[in-house]
Amino acid sequence: MIDHSSLSDFYKRNGAPLPEGITKEIGHFNVFESEKLFDKKTGTRIMPYSRREYYKIGWLRGKSRAEYADKVIDIQENALLFATPKIPYHWLPADGNQTGMFCIFTPAFLSPANAGVALDDMPIFQPGQLPVFQLADEEVTEIEYIFRKMQRELGADYKYKYDLLRGLVMGLIHCGQKLQPLSALSSSQNASERISSLFIELLERQFPLDSVHQKLTLRTPKDYASRLAVHVNHLNKVLKETTGSTTTDLISTRIMQEAKILLRQTHWSVADIAYTLGFDDIAHFSNYFKKQTSFTPLAFRS
Repeated sequence: MIDHSSLSDFYKRNGAPLPEGITKEIGHFNVFESEKLFDKKTGTRIMPYSRREYYKIGWLRGKSRAEYADKVIDIQENALLFATPKIPYHWLPADGNQTGMFCIFTPAFLSPANAGVALDDMPIFQPGQLPVFQLADEEVTEIEYIFRKMQRELGADYKYKYDLLRGLVMGLIHCGQKLQPLSALSSSQNASERISSLFIELLERQFPLDSVHQKLTLRTPKDYASRLAVHVNHLNKVLKETTGSTTTDLISTRIMQEAKILLRQTHWSVADIAYTLGFDDIAHFSNYFKKQTSFTPLAFRS
């Protein structure tokens, strides 16, 4: 099961001091030297698959490996890595000699410098990309300068330091978008299991639905395939092999399970339930529910 990783969890896991008022911040930014942090649970700097609620840009020094669904990327010496809340990934150091720096930030922190463009609309954060980039010597110098400057400015008393820091983050993003991605190595070992596990995690993380204002964001096999950066036919093949069910069947089963829970355990109207589950209208939801259960939603509730 993939862990849920909030900003607070990140600080606790890595032994870093938790900034005061972090839960009240509209936007958050921080920068770290990776060799000074470690996972308190494991004693290592391995970054497991998790649902991260923040963005991350890392300058990696030393040999390591990054895994994105069925793609495995071997990292040599110096690389620039981008992480988004949308796509879980796994990072494993090859030995104990990994160094470098990284920054974490929330979308709210960067929005003033983002000119109204959503982070996820930027090429570097698009699903299907391999956001790990090999750095040449001259690029390493530029990247290290940006991270060191972030570190200095974060500790300064300059009134507009966060505007400056936003500009530096955008500088890293544009550096990455100019680079060519590292080649992905095919990895048959455990690839199907990994894709299946990530699919189930993406499916489950949408639930439970706690408010009538929530709405499922992933409803179709294509939605999940895009988020996992695999072809929809490949996703369906993998799930059929590992679970015995198609992508559509798995999604439908989980939506029906949630529909039954909401009908039995809440006082929400059928219209509200239909909306949160991503149906266009009550009639569509009612027909769908009756086809699956032989009951109308109201009959099931009573």
